[in-house]
Amino acid sequence: MAKYQFRVDVQPGYLPEQSAPERGIYSFSYNITITNTGEVAAQLISRHWIITDGTGQIEEVQGLGVVGHQPLLQPGQSFQYASGCRLRTPGGSMQGSYFFVGEDGHRFDVEIAPFLLEDGGHRVLH
Repeated sequence: MAKYQFRVDVQPGYLPEQSAPERGIYSFSYNITITNTGEVAAQLISRHWIITDGTGQIEEVQGLGVVGHQPLLQPGQSFQYASGCRLRTPGGSMQGSYFFVGEDGHRFDVEIAPFLLEDGGHRVLH
């Protein structure tokens, strides 16, 4: 087992009730579970998202915590949250990273693998 290791599980979804395709608005949700699979407790400090729409246009989003929280996760502990984004195209993708600080002061990033945003989503890019 690695000392500093986290698993990030993502379930994306399309929100037709919040979308207006005729106006170029496509809304998506994503439910995320972050699990500390390592040996050291660590606190999520910030996030960095790279959101790419169907035309290849990229938007980067950075900020402290996730949905107003900076959870401290003990080994084996998980944190779940839901969020969303809007695109100007019927689909796209997201990827990024979380920045953590271990209780021992070690700083590290946890990569978030690319995932698709599309009507009927739930497919993950590899």
